[in-house]
Amino acid sequence: MANERVIVDGKFFRAGARKFFVKGITYGPFAPDADGGTFAKRDQTRRDFEQIRQLNANLVRVYYPPPAWFLDAAAEFGLRVLIDVPWPKHLCFLDSKDLQRKAVQDVRAAVRSAAAHPAVFAFSVVNEISAEIVRWSGVRVVEKFIDHLVSEAKAISPDCLCTFASFPPTEFLRPESIDFVCFNVYLHQPPAFEGYLARLQSLAEHRPLVLGEFGMDSVRSGEAHRSEFLKWQIESAFNCGLAGTVLFSYTDDWFRGGMQIEDWGFGLTRRDRSPKPAFAVVREQYGTAPHFAFPRSTKVSVVVATFNGARTLEACLNALARLNYPDYEVIVIDDGSTDSTPEIAARFPFVRYFRQSNSGLSAARNTGIAAARGEIVAFTDDDCRPDEDWLHYLIGDLLRSDFAAVGGHNFLPPEDSPVAAAVAASPGGPAHVMLTDREAEHIPGCNMAFYKWALEDISGFDPVFRKAGDDVDVCWRLQARGRKIGFSPAGFVWHYRRATLKAYLKQQAGYGEAEALLARKHPEYFNSFGGGIWKGRIYATGAAGVILRPSVIYHGVFGSGFFQRLYSGEAALPVMLCTSLLYHIFVNLPLLALTLYFNALWPLALASAGLSLAVCVIAAAQAHIPRNKRRWWSRPVIAAMFLLQPIVRGWHRLKVRLNFELTPPPQQLVARADEAPDTVVFWSAAHADRYRFLEAIQRQVAAQSRPFRPDTGWDSFDLEVQASAWNRIRLATVTEELDQGRRNIRCRLGAAWSARSKLLMALVIAFAVIAISVLRESLPWIWMTLVFLPLVIWFVEEDRLIRQAAFAGLLEAAAAEQGLVPVKPAQSVSRRDVAPVAAQPQGALAE
Repeated sequence: MANERVIVDGKFFRAGARKFFVKGITYGPFAPDADGGTFAKRDQTRRDFEQIRQLNANLVRVYYPPPAWFLDAAAEFGLRVLIDVPWPKHLCFLDSKDLQRKAVQDVRAAVRSAAAHPAVFAFSVVNEISAEIVRWSGVRVVEKFIDHLVSEAKAISPDCLCTFASFPPTEFLRPESIDFVCFNVYLHQPPAFEGYLARLQSLAEHRPLVLGEFGMDSVRSGEAHRSEFLKWQIESAFNCGLAGTVLFSYTDDWFRGGMQIEDWGFGLTRRDRSPKPAFAVVREQYGTAPHFAFPRSTKVSVVVATFNGARTLEACLNALARLNYPDYEVIVIDDGSTDSTPEIAARFPFVRYFRQSNSGLSAARNTGIAAARGEIVAFTDDDCRPDEDWLHYLIGDLLRSDFAAVGGHNFLPPEDSPVAAAVAASPGGPAHVMLTDREAEHIPGCNMAFYKWALEDISGFDPVFRKAGDDVDVCWRLQARGRKIGFSPAGFVWHYRRATLKAYLKQQAGYGEAEALLARKHPEYFNSFGGGIWKGRIYATGAAGVILRPSVIYHGVFGSGFFQRLYSGEAALPVMLCTSLLYHIFVNLPLLALTLYFNALWPLALASAGLSLAVCVIAAAQAHIPRNKRRWWSRPVIAAMFLLQPIVRGWHRLKVRLNFELTPPPQQLVARADEAPDTVVFWSAAHADRYRFLEAIQRQVAAQSRPFRPDTGWDSFDLEVQASAWNRIRLATVTEELDQGRRNIRCRLGAAWSARSKLLMALVIAFAVIAISVLRESLPWIWMTLVFLPLVIWFVEEDRLIRQAAFAGLLEAAAAEQGLVPVKPAQSVSRRDVAPVAAQPQGALAE
């Protein structure tokens, strides 16, 4: 066996240059010998190890620290050892200093005796703490004690891997310092088992997930059923992206609680070590793991769009050359780079290289889609380094589901700088948004894959998104077509972060501009302040904000269930408004200005500014930074980013929203303000369909490149159109049934001020209030500033009348497409009419 120490590598482990997937089996404990040992004799152990190797297993889990000869034998047979450290965790240990000292001593003794041995895989500092004891002592203090035990182990051996073995009743325990997540799970139905593993992957986040125990009792289930069970369970576990599994157990010879267990049969062998039928099944599945066959084979096109990405492109292409996938191509789209990108791409013969003039990220990705030969198109960025199994898991999850697209994690590379680590822990990084443990609302553009037909169905990426926002737009448009997006926790990429704070803030500026474009195109996904409205939960690599409320778990009689409901603590977004650009503009700056004339306001101004700073400091204190990347300046830098990021991002979002040049309406939509009807009626001699009419209206609006929002089920209108920078026109429709199958479709037009109008009014009011408060005595005429209020109202109202009249002309164009006849406003058709009154010429309202 190689002597390389196993290390954590993203969601997996690595031993030297190769990945190490845990294919384990529990061993013992056995009846104590004369010396109190819980291991079999040396000769028996060697025979057992030889048989375990026949299973294609590479690890044994033991429940007591083993003697040196045991580790030597494991190394001889190519087995690694996961060591559980026993101590009295079944007692209320946090109520006793003696029990705590014993736990620490036992962990230190186990690590000191075995950590240096090459056969040791990891230490589990505790196995299955009772949920009742956790509630008795408190979740957070138990987590801190587990972290303390890990720190004691690493004080002796800094490189040793540590975990604690949890189980469903205590899934809410989330210690920070463990190296990987280990769960004992006994679920016997495929949907429940796979669903719970998906949940555990969400809880594990960036860490590897190992199934520390699983299995089935052959006494009660029967050998045939058990064999079939273990076959699908091992395959499902590895397909779900686990870093490994440990089967319980090797043999029916099992001693626990001071007695020999006689009435359970979890072993793959009987007490005499003769194999059971499940032995051959596990041998076959462990021999195949981790890469099980896909439902079918398919070609994948990997598209990398790059613009001046020479700094990281070579690492990206080197990683893509080593992908563990049988049939894929790599397409590099050079979006007009001026650096050495062409020369780097030329060094990789397998790359299909295309160069175009600088047209933006979306246009480059569309070029890649057009060039793709695969059924599936996967995207990553030039500053990413995909894991070698990236496509295996991404495409596997796509083919085994009804998803049209799938994405995955993006992690900070271990070789990236401490500055990059601080950037990764700052707000605004690429994130995925989850609706369930499997279905996503959004996947980041640096790691996503689509069926090519799904992209073609929505006409690919929108070229208006040149820097960012293209991935959000694509996800929302796919979901609007009824498509689902999945998430593959094991299909991850290493994502290099911005190397300087200046580059980070420049990135956030681009994100702000993209948000403004998204708000114009998808107004239903944004609130009045310009913030995004997500249905799912955001999982970001960086901190999302201040977490005020911890996770909530069941107590009392409700806590007796095997699976405990968990309400996870989330960032308090209302608190984060104290750091927003609008808060600084409308609260902090006016208060500071008023203090120049009203000294009594100084405490209030300082308290408001102090609140903004305090929120940034608390968020930075809660941010996760890898231990080896922490510096004394890390958290101050993150606090500064929490302060600057919303200002920079908000300013660029606001600048685009305020200065965006709208496409002038075509000639037929130019209208006079005094011809703006509130109601428009259309008549049909046939069975006109109101819903088809609404679809025709949406097509007309889309043809004018105007953002619109259909009714989401909660609105009092059928359609809302961003008619101008100042007004949104709202349309409500109703069908009136006439005689002989004839119908009226009545359209009511209304309006609402846009965010720009509201901001303008707020600025005028704020200016007037401040000016009057400060200068009313020295400049009595300052009250005249109030005249600006009716002027603003008149200006916005005049724009509304013009746009409403123009929209009436657009309705006529849609009506003509559906064979509907406009009716004079003063003579709408009643239920007794048998023929329409004389209709106006099309477009008469839009002269």
